[in-house]
Amino acid sequence: MGQSASSAAILSRRDTNHSHRSKIKSTSLSSPMHLDGTNNFQVILHGTSDFISDLPDECLACIFQSLSSVDRKSCSLVCRRWFKVEGQSRHRLSLKAEADLSSMIPSLFTRFDAVTKLALKCDRRSSSIGDDPLILISLRCRNLTRLKLRACRELTDVGMAAFAQNCKGLKKLSCGSCTFGAKGMNAILDHCSALEELSVKRLRGITDSTAEPIGPGVAGLSLKTICLKDLYNAQCFGPLLIGAKSLRTLKLFRCSGDWDALLSVISDRVTSLTEVHLERLQVSDVGLSAISNFMDLEILHLVKTPECTNLGIVALAERCKLLRKLHIDGWKANRIGDEGLVAVARNCSNLQELVLIGVNPTKVSLEILASNCRNLERLALCGSDTVGDSEISCIAAKCIALKKLCIKSCPVSDQGMEALAEGCPNLVKVKVKKCRGVTPEGADSLRSSRGSLAVNLDSGEPEIPDASASDGGIQDNVVDFHPIPNQVAPPMIASSSSGRSSSLKSRLGLLAGRGLVACTLRRWSGGNSSSRINN
Repeated sequence: MGQSASSAAILSRRDTNHSHRSKIKSTSLSSPMHLDGTNNFQVILHGTSDFISDLPDECLACIFQSLSSVDRKSCSLVCRRWFKVEGQSRHRLSLKAEADLSSMIPSLFTRFDAVTKLALKCDRRSSSIGDDPLILISLRCRNLTRLKLRACRELTDVGMAAFAQNCKGLKKLSCGSCTFGAKGMNAILDHCSALEELSVKRLRGITDSTAEPIGPGVAGLSLKTICLKDLYNAQCFGPLLIGAKSLRTLKLFRCSGDWDALLSVISDRVTSLTEVHLERLQVSDVGLSAISNFMDLEILHLVKTPECTNLGIVALAERCKLLRKLHIDGWKANRIGDEGLVAVARNCSNLQELVLIGVNPTKVSLEILASNCRNLERLALCGSDTVGDSEISCIAAKCIALKKLCIKSCPVSDQGMEALAEGCPNLVKVKVKKCRGVTPEGADSLRSSRGSLAVNLDSGEPEIPDASASDGGIQDNVVDFHPIPNQVAPPMIASSSSGRSSSLKSRLGLLAGRGLVACTLRRWSGGNSSSRINN
């Protein structure tokens, strides 16, 4: 009997210890999270449940939306409730759009049923999704507001037409290296009355010079931004450009054909443009004169348009007096110089940002710019044979508001750095690149004299390869004063082909081979990453 009682006591103590150890294990912060069979993930800590389990789904969704995509994925594995809430609160999705995606569409969009922004990207070496998967997506995501298509070569006009009928609330469409044509594009413009942004790059279905005219459709009343890149027959978009009555931003990159006549017609019909980008385009002073009719123009990028001269810049400056940002890549043609810049200085007193690449300004124009443009905060001078120490001294003495200065491949020496040390009281960043006359000692002297000033010196050998400012293939060839949003690594589903794309762009830049390389002036920020599920 006594032995039985003793054994029972020992077993009782073992059960108590086992229960205590189980409690400790359940409350351990180092234990991995896992899917629970219930809808609530409970952590027992000193006999009380955690407060997160008491949060409403709406509050939990707000927390998820503030996390990175990787963290959101981890959180979705905590329990069934978190898995459900995370899926229902995800509005942005990026998928690898290969042919085998078709079988996963029902399950994907059952979980992510609130998606409004969708990216479908396919590798150039793979077969993309076709019309049927896109139609199925449009049936399950009728609230889509943004769609990005990359290298979806199996899509046709039929699929795009069905998509347009099912997703009439679309506000932004971006398509590149796709093969549908004018009929598919017109279907989007005819049905999506809320469309505000349209970006088209290498649309392979439009190659014939007699292609069907595109636009304007009902989207002509809502479109605010149109970007056309690398199109053989971009002028078939003429009806859209003329009929976009609310258009504010127009970007034309490497599109064949003479654009002077079409720009003249656009300027007669559209009056709301505030931003124009023209790059590697056949346009002359006639086109610039047409652009001068946009009296509210604030931003102009003129890149590698060798037929444009001082005459066109003068005509534009005299009428577009609200100009805030002006980028000119003169491509060493010596057709734009002091005469045009003096006109800008005298008429555009609101100028805040000026980028001159392959242009040869002298002290004459720089002094007037500094005196009249009191709000000039960002200045880049790249590949200018006439910008030396005297011109830098003028900038240092006159540009009181200047905050960022980039000098590249100019005959500047340490003497110019000494002038900067004493001038430009609001200067926060100076970037000097490939200026052989500037030594590390000169840069160090500038740093020591202005403790809060960031000085970036690169005195390497000049580069010959050239890349388009809009591509981003060779980042060293870009002048950009704006930050790039930080992105996180892709957590799931989609893969990236950006390496191959970047390599191709680099090769294309090498083939271009003309002009002098521009400089890069960026804020401190991370690089872009593509093809991911976003939060």
